[in-house]
Order: sequence, then C-alpha cells, then structure tokens
Amino acid sequence: MSLDLSPNALIALQARYLRKDPEGRVIETPEGMLRRVARSIAAAEERWTGKEGVRRAEKRFYDLMASLAFLPNSPTLMNAGNGLGQLSACFVLPVGDSLPEIFNTLRDAALIQQSGGGTGFAFSRLRPAGDQVRSTMGISSGPVSFMRVYNAATEAVKQGGARRGANMGVLRVDHPDILEFICAKDGEGELANFNISVALSDAFMEALSAGEDYPLVNPRTGLEAGRLEAEEVFGAIAEQAWKNGEPGVIFLGPVNADHPASHLGQIEATNPCGEEPLLPCESCNLGSLNLVKLADAKGRIDFHRLGEAVRWAVRFLDDVIEVNRYPLPAIAETTRRTRKIGLGVMGFADLLLLRGVPYGSDAALEAAEEVMAYIRQESVAVSEELARERGPYPGFGGSLRQREGGAPMRNATVNTIAPTGTLSLISGVSSGIEPVFAFEYERHVLGTVLQEVHPLYSRCRQGGRQLDPEVFVTAREIAPKWHVRMQAAFQKYVDNAVSKTINFPAGGTVEEVKEAFLLAYELGCKGLTVYRDRSRRSQVLNVCDSKCSL
Repeated sequence: MSLDLSPNALIALQARYLRKDPEGRVIETPEGMLRRVARSIAAAEERWTGKEGVRRAEKRFYDLMASLAFLPNSPTLMNAGNGLGQLSACFVLPVGDSLPEIFNTLRDAALIQQSGGGTGFAFSRLRPAGDQVRSTMGISSGPVSFMRVYNAATEAVKQGGARRGANMGVLRVDHPDILEFICAKDGEGELANFNISVALSDAFMEALSAGEDYPLVNPRTGLEAGRLEAEEVFGAIAEQAWKNGEPGVIFLGPVNADHPASHLGQIEATNPCGEEPLLPCESCNLGSLNLVKLADAKGRIDFHRLGEAVRWAVRFLDDVIEVNRYPLPAIAETTRRTRKIGLGVMGFADLLLLRGVPYGSDAALEAAEEVMAYIRQESVAVSEELARERGPYPGFGGSLRQREGGAPMRNATVNTIAPTGTLSLISGVSSGIEPVFAFEYERHVLGTVLQEVHPLYSRCRQGGRQLDPEVFVTAREIAPKWHVRMQAAFQKYVDNAVSKTINFPAGGTVEEVKEAFLLAYELGCKGLTVYRDRSRRSQVLNVCDSKCSL
C-alpha cells in the first residue's frame, strides 16, 4: 500500500521521523518507517497469540497506519524499533519540597525530553517565596524561580534529536505565590519552554460564584497564609490569558471526580497540552483516528470501518505499553499499574466541511457526540475484551468501575483528544477537533516555513465552486462559546481530557475570556486554554500575507 503524502508531509517526516545515518542523511522511507513501527509493536502479541498472532497484528497495524486512518503519537513513530525505544508522549513528574527532590525531578525530565516525551509538573508542593528553609536558615525563592531553572534546562535538551522540550507547569490557586505564577509569562519569551495552567478547585469556584475571598495555604505547614478575593484572582487569570494566551486553567474537581483510578492517588498536573491528566510518575501513549479516511465523500462515517479501526488501534496502544522502554523504573511501575491509553480523533473539522455543516452549530455538536460516543463505546468494549484475554490493569481492584460493578478493563483510560499537530500534517487533515485555522496559512516547523492550502478549499477554488460562507469559516470567525461547547461535547465521551484552543479574534475582550472559562466549568470541561489572535508576536500558525500556492 503506497502512502498518499503531500510535499509538506514528506518534509515533516524527513525532518523529524525518518531514520538518519550518522551524517544526518535520511535512510528510511515513510513506508519503511511504518513497517518498522508495526513490526516493533506487533512483537508484543506473541505472549498471548503466538507467532501467527504477531504476523496478523503486524499486517493490520501497518495497513491501518499506511491508509492514514490511524497514527500513534510522535515518539512511537520516531523510536519504535530503534535503539531508544521510548514510545510515550505524555508524562507527569512529582516535584517535592526539597532541593534534592527538585533537582532529581529535573534530571528525570531531561531524560524524558531527550527521548521525545513532554513533561508536566505540579509545583504546588513547593514552599512559597520568602518562606523559611530550616536546613540553611535561609529563605525560599519559591516555585516560579525553580520553573525558570527547569526552563533553562529544557532549552539545552533537544528531544530525540528532533523536537524541543515541552513542559506544563501547574500551580494550585490556593498557593501563596499564585499571583506571581499567573504573571510569570507576562513578557514574551519568558518561560518559553513551558505552558502554564492554574489548578482551580471547586472551593475556589464556589467562592468566585459567591463573590467571596478564599484562603491561601502554605504547603510546607498546611496553615492559612492569607486570603485573596476570588474575583481578583480570576480577573488576573483572564487578563493574562487575554494578553498572551496563558495561563490556562485546570478544573481539579472534575479531573479527580472522573478519574477511573482515583483510588491510586490525586491528579495534580497534566501533560504539556493539557489533554492527559496523570498521576505523579505516570505516562500515557496516544493515537488518533483520521475521520476523513473513515468517511465517504459526503462526510458520512462508515461505522463498520470505524469500529475495526478502533479495535486495532486500542490493541496497538495496549501493545505499546508492553514493548515500551521506560526512562525510569518508577514510571514503568506506575504506568503498568494503570495501563492508560488515549485514542482520539483528527480531521473532525474536515468531516463537517464534507457534510456542509458549520462548525459553530447544533448540528456540529450532534456530529461530535455521535462519532465520539461510538468511539468510546467500541474502545471500552475492546479494552474489556483485552482484559478477558490478558487480564485487567493491575490497579483495577478498588477502582470506580470495579466499585460500580463494571466489567474489568485492560486500561484505566482509553480516550483522549490530542492536538495532533504534526500527525494531522502528515495525514493531510485538520488538527484534532479544532476548526480550520485558515484555508491558506504558514506553518513553522523546525525553522522551516511551510505554506499550506486546505485540500477541500483548494479543490473548490480550482473547480470554480461557490464556497458557503457559513461552512468555510476559520477558527477566529467562530464565536468562543461554540469552541467551548464543542470541547464539552467531546468531553462527555472522553475519560481523559480534551486538547482544544478557544480562539478569540484580536478584538476579543477580557470579559469574554472570563465568560469562556465559566462556561467551560459549567459544561463539565476539565480545563481550558484560550488564545486571542496576534496577542503574541510569534505564532506557530500564521495566515499567509499573500495567496499561498495551489
């Protein structure tokens, strides 16, 4: 099966994924890459299905990827079958309140980033700036100062020879240094290797709703260290997010209430893009289904093909856990205890274009719920089947599902909506569940500027077809409330979380940002990230100044 790849997809593959010789020359074809990945992951099958099962799985895995109906996360494409063998994209590491713990975690993060993984950290356990350090009789410099140390270290580590390191920094809203944290990226270029998010508790949201103040807590002593008006803090978050897109927010209540393995601990942080809430020392591997490849020319999903794709994609992701070479023993232990996977989608906006359905509409929300409910149903069914065949995840006893009498599952979680940036470029479809950013735009990939024209838009222009202004709309032209409602529609059928940017036009207001955060909480989202167009001088995606080449 030959791959249907665009010139820009080939450029991205050559830059990031295909094997190179010691002189940096590409020595692998895209087909060779997929065969390498399929062979490496299918090897896990021998334990349960024998050599014949390995051969069957290898063919299925290759065909699924070569058709571009499914692709796993980037570290799997880069590292499967290679010496490194680290295949997970998402990690969360604990940061303890002592100098040895802080720098041990930094060392661990460097190893993960070197292998192509992204790291999330909760800095909420660190004592605040100005607090006493009994061992030296000095004073603490606080979480933000150590984030700058982590940021500098990440700058020096290039992921897998192909990607810069990515971090998520999280601080609880009741930490005494919360206002400093909210403004930590006030200047463009500050903490450039971090996304930052404020962890909002249900208690804070209740104080905000009631117009009250709330207590700050010193994590070293557990004692109250002052009080702040909830509206003041919420306003600061919204203003900074309006100014440059950060911080985002994580809603700790829904995250932990819905966590299937909550009996094993509390979630404090997520991976860099926010779609994967994880326990400390936990990792997860992701994959995405290409909805365009699983639909006809009018955007009608072939549910039989989709079901088969889910079946083999879930199996693939579970096999990744078996063959993965984890960077640290603690990560291997925690990950194998829960066996979390995250199967999601890409090309959703293209599916709507094929159907002639506006992204900002009730019909689009119905389409989202229909397709994700089916993927969820089938993902759970496959995980239950794998549990019967291979045994449930070791931490299943005492889980929410076990307490409610549900059937054992092989994986604590099965679904995630990831951003799929480069994967969607390779596949030639829109990213994740995002609307089309622009129909003609520039993408910056490792210093290379790629001009892109949306394939459906291009075909319509070349054919002289009239474009429906309600359907062919871009992310900035869709009202923020529809962005939020779309995220919430997918979240209903996702046990992890959803990566989604709530786009605002350049003229959006701080009040509108506040409204988006509140609506997301009301609708059951687990977090939210907003971005106002042109609020940063440097953007990964930019509308072309002149017409891109068709």
